Amino acid sequence: MITELQTTQKVVGTKQAKRALNDGRAKKLFLAADADPRVTEPLERLAKEKGVPVEEISAMKELGAACGIAVGSAAAALL
Repeated sequence: MITELQTTQKVVGTKQAKRALNDGRAKKLFLAADADPRVTEPLERLAKEKGVPVEEISAMKELGAACGIAVGSAAAALL
């Protein structure tokens, strides 16, 4: 659930999410459905390779707000 982002330790943004996935720290990946697929698809593939569940959020603005930032975000990961 997206409410997990408000209470759990997280990283926001594609670069930080990719780093967390590669380091084995990511427990769940959130991707915005309206983000550029060239940005989100490599993250989704990496998450599946690492066995990390992926949840799709309808909008970048919604994902950013859930993370407590004033701008949209294509990706976020729970740690």
